[in-house]
Amino acid sequence: MAFASFMGRVLFASVFILSAWQEFNEYGVDGGPAAKALEPKFNIFSKHVSSQTGLQVPAFDIKYLVAAAIALKGLGSLLFILGSSLGAYLLLLHQAIATPILYDFYNYDADKKEYSQIFIKFTQVKLGTSGGIALFHWHEELNAKETAEEKGPKKQNSLRNMGSSPVQFLMVSI
Repeated sequence: MAFASFMGRVLFASVFILSAWQEFNEYGVDGGPAAKALEPKFNIFSKHVSSQTGLQVPAFDIKYLVAAAIALKGLGSLLFILGSSLGAYLLLLHQAIATPILYDFYNYDADKKEYSQIFIKFTQVKLGTSGGIALFHWHEELNAKETAEEKGPKKQNSLRNMGSSPVQFLMVSI
C-alpha cells in the first residue's frame, strides 16, 4: 500500500513538476511566454478586485509572479512526493492564487459561450486537482493516526473509539 501511495503521489505531482520545468526553461529575462499570457489576465483580475472590493492590487512585474509559481509548483511537488503536508499546502496555495487569475469566468455573462467553456475547464482541472491534493493530504494524516494508534495500547473495539466521523469509522473498520 505504501508503494502504491508513493507512485500515486509521483504521478500526481508530475503534472506540476513538468509544468514548472517548462516554465523554468522558457523563463528568459522577461518571464517567457507564461508572463506574456498571464499579464492581460492579471490586469483584468486586478481591475475586477479593485472594482469589487475597493482595494488596490499592488503593481509589480509579472515575471516575479511567474517565478513564484515555478517555485511553488517545483518545491511543493517535491515535498508532496516525499509525503510532506507542507508540499500539499504549497500546491494548494499555488492553486488558490492561480485559479482566479487564469479562469476568469466571473468576467463573462452566464449566457455567453466563453463563460461555459472557462467554467467547465475550471471545474474539471482546478477543482479536481485541488481535491486530489486535499485527498492525498487527508489520506496521509489518517494513515499516520492509525499507525500511532496501533503502537499504543490496544483499545476495545467500540463505536466511541472508531473515530468521530462516519468516514473515519469506515476507514478504521476496513
